[in-house]
Amino acid sequence: MEIALVVGFPLIGAALLAVIGAQRYAAEVNVAISLATLLAAAALVIRVIRGGAMSAFDEQCFIDPFNVFLVALTALVGFTTSVFSRPYMRIEAAHGHVTTGRLRLYHSMYQLFMTAMLVALTTNNLGFLWVAMEAATLSTVLLVSLYRTRASIEAAWKYFILCGVGIALALFGTILVYVAAEGRLGGNGMTALLWTHLNAVKGQLEPTVIGLAFVFLLVGYGTKVGLAPLHNWLPDAHAEGPTPVSAVLSGLLLNVALYAVLRCKIITDGALHSALPGRMLMGFGLLSTVWATFFLWRQRDIKRLFAYSSIEHMGIMTFAFGMGGPIASFAGLLHMTVHSLTKSAIFFAAGHATQTAGTQRMDGIRGLLAVHPSVGWGLMLGALAILGMPPFGVFASEYLVLTTAMRDHPWATPILLIALAIAFAAIFGRMQPMVFGDTQAPPLPHPPSLLPVFVHLILVLALGIWIPPALAQWYRLAAHLFTE
Repeated sequence: MEIALVVGFPLIGAALLAVIGAQRYAAEVNVAISLATLLAAAALVIRVIRGGAMSAFDEQCFIDPFNVFLVALTALVGFTTSVFSRPYMRIEAAHGHVTTGRLRLYHSMYQLFMTAMLVALTTNNLGFLWVAMEAATLSTVLLVSLYRTRASIEAAWKYFILCGVGIALALFGTILVYVAAEGRLGGNGMTALLWTHLNAVKGQLEPTVIGLAFVFLLVGYGTKVGLAPLHNWLPDAHAEGPTPVSAVLSGLLLNVALYAVLRCKIITDGALHSALPGRMLMGFGLLSTVWATFFLWRQRDIKRLFAYSSIEHMGIMTFAFGMGGPIASFAGLLHMTVHSLTKSAIFFAAGHATQTAGTQRMDGIRGLLAVHPSVGWGLMLGALAILGMPPFGVFASEYLVLTTAMRDHPWATPILLIALAIAFAAIFGRMQPMVFGDTQAPPLPHPPSLLPVFVHLILVLALGIWIPPALAQWYRLAAHLFTE
């Protein structure tokens, strides 16, 4: 029942908002639907905590500590983003950037995107997982191109083509998994692709076929994770789409794509009995981290700057999961959480900052503290949090990743440290003039909604100081999947 509600609320909301999405009250309906989804996710979490992993709908859905944690995180960020988008999109409409028809498209596609993400997280079928990821691509392409400018349409096409190629490779990898599993499981496509069935017999699967499948799945889904050198769509999509879309792309889509890779890695590890899948993740993770940090210096657009920051942090997560082991996997899960909360908060603050200044160029954004102190403080504190300043949670997760690397892979430690230092200098040096100084920018026509920013940052701060025992146990149970 809870799974049906988690997926059903946003699906019904997408259909409803396709009809009423242009009305003035559509933003409130969007918030209400997102709140209902969050409450349904909370009910699902309680059921899994009390009863353990569960399946539903003839085993087509499966919930365990790993994906239920991501369901809760996705629903939370989806709700707070809907709260932020309420005044943000009204300001965009007041500035003439969107029409009423595009507001209808925005609200309906937002809920369709949430549906796709939640289906991807709750499905037990690798085929349905692929379909959900493709649906997420199609819905976000329409969101990225919402402004219908030359740059936004170009960004949407780049996103569609690159992620379309990636998802096609993932489809081929899924077919190879089916080929490897069909003989062992003796079922049709509806059962041979069930992750729980594959996980139960992973030691008997043909290692050559599964190994080849993982290469295609890693490259395919890795394109949506934003792993270098497959990341070229990500900065443009973040920069040219509405800021709420940038927030959910960084805070939700990248996590779900990485989730798909990790589900496939668990099966591949059991089939190959080799460290090769982990080493591949470590390689892509390190490359992404280093690549992104050097590109941070070249950015002049605030949303592109934090898009490259997302590539850097997805690289850190991928590296952590590639190392494996309980501590590194725990660190990866914690980093997933704090990065989603922090990066979405940064985009919330950056969105209102760009509306205040009338530009996304960082040299045109000045004196935020003088015009909107809450926007200025939100942006500065968010930047400090994402740069790993203690006592924010990003510091705790990066500390665990670094200490584990020192112990198990000391050669990688200086690479990570240098990359983190470069990222710190690049971002912090650009934040100071934007937040402090004089400005002639006028106030916004609608009061900005900064509550989501500070709610996220308070949660990130709390996770850096103290992780509740129940949440820590949750992470341990999820991390156990990577060490079985």
